[in-house]
Amino acid sequence: VSALGGVTDRLLDACADPGNGDAIVAELAERHARLIESLAQQDERVELSRRLDSALAEVRDLLHGMALLGECTPRTRDRFLSYGERLSALVVAAALRAVGLDAEECDARELVRTDETHGHALVDQATTARLIRERFAAAERLQVVTGFIGRSASGETTTLGRSGSDYTAALLGAALDAELVEIWTDVDGVMSCDPRHVPDAFSLPRLSYEELMELSHFGAEVVFPPAVHPARTRGIALLIRNTLHPEFPGTRVDAGPPDDEERAPRPITGIASIHHVALLRLEGEGMLGVPGTARRLFDALARRSINVILISQASSEHSLCLAIDPDDAETARAEVEEEFALEIGAGMIEPLVVEDDQCVVAVVGEGMRERPGLAARLFRVLGQRGINVRAIAQGSSERNLSLVLARRDETRALRAVHESFFRPDDRTLKVVQLGVGGVGSALLGQLAARLGELLASGVELRLCGLASSRHMALEAGGLDLPHDESPRTWLEQQGEPYCLERIVSFLEELDGPRVLVDCTATPDAGELYRQLLERRVSVVAANKVAFAG
Repeated sequence: VSALGGVTDRLLDACADPGNGDAIVAELAERHARLIESLAQQDERVELSRRLDSALAEVRDLLHGMALLGECTPRTRDRFLSYGERLSALVVAAALRAVGLDAEECDARELVRTDETHGHALVDQATTARLIRERFAAAERLQVVTGFIGRSASGETTTLGRSGSDYTAALLGAALDAELVEIWTDVDGVMSCDPRHVPDAFSLPRLSYEELMELSHFGAEVVFPPAVHPARTRGIALLIRNTLHPEFPGTRVDAGPPDDEERAPRPITGIASIHHVALLRLEGEGMLGVPGTARRLFDALARRSINVILISQASSEHSLCLAIDPDDAETARAEVEEEFALEIGAGMIEPLVVEDDQCVVAVVGEGMRERPGLAARLFRVLGQRGINVRAIAQGSSERNLSLVLARRDETRALRAVHESFFRPDDRTLKVVQLGVGGVGSALLGQLAARLGELLASGVELRLCGLASSRHMALEAGGLDLPHDESPRTWLEQQGEPYCLERIVSFLEELDGPRVLVDCTATPDAGELYRQLLERRVSVVAANKVAFAG
């Protein structure tokens, strides 16, 4: 079990400001006490409340120590954060007993052995597997195990990283030779893309272990990436389900590749993105044919524990690009320029170029292997939207093609690629119309009369926006205009205040082919044409003003 939703974040808030942590502890005490009162058996509540009070007294002692020292060390933070899972296991075990299951909580620190790293400890899998098997061989009751936490050989509390409860579950499954490890979360499995960027994203029924790891590395946060390793090693399937939608089948992850016909036609499985990265570029004539340049660059970053997300190098060896966390950018610049100070001073290598406000979009799928033309299709889709690619990386497995783009293009790129690969036969034209006077009203009447005929031919024409000089209505799913009311009257009653900038951003965010129809006679709208065309939005003009001018 994980901590209750939001508890780990609140504990981190207390770590950041221990002087004001008492209010947070009081909030957590009330929340857990309320659950004990509503879920536990009557005869257990007094003892459970005593144990809750005892645990929270330890939390307050830790807070007091942090306040006196004026800092929270990684060692103290791990111990402090462990209480979220420990209290959750206490409550869940009590709730299970109340419905007739003989359950007890189990502290994973007795089972999961790690190194001394705090915050993202490395698990000693052989020792952990032995301890798990010993515990469960002797256990007579259902074990409710705390996720996320472990213990080092010296006895210190460690944590496995945020969402580490997935990892704990996989470790248990592997050690106990489980048939299946179910991970219950708050989404319908692994999605084809982040639905916050792509509303049309859908749940993927099946993935290979490798596909899940690739998607997780590049921003798909459904499963903690290290959880895949013990399951894959033992050949145990993962099933990702939605606690809030339990009837949904979710996503199954196994050895793959899937052989079902439904997925066969798709060249890719999913799309993921890392919202913000910094791109480092080291280049110069002094790199040509010089062995060890890349090693020196990576050694410099490793000295400061800087993780490299993506690597791209031209075959000419003239330049080397790396994507890293933007918070590490200035540290990386200082360390790399110190490492290559002699070459930079002699003009053989240029000073490190750091480009912030970049993102990474990754296209992932077993079906990408030996599929000619996939990269060409991907770049064509982005080119049609005016999206520039800054760097490219693809491994020899051909399972992942990663692109570095400007951050401002992330959503447009994800929507364009998703539409091209997952909705290739979609023929929907999305229309925003300015003007509801004589010409505008006549056009609306013509469109309404032709919709059925167009749909029969396979084309959906969707009116997504309508504006007069004072009001507008915007809806990506399409506007439903009444037949017995004039468009102007309807806008005055149902619309919002007119805003030209909002119309432009709305058109930019729409998926697929989009067109602005200008039925006004104002110069303001004409000034938009260039701006929209540069963003690959088509323009139909009944407006003579822009052209006459």
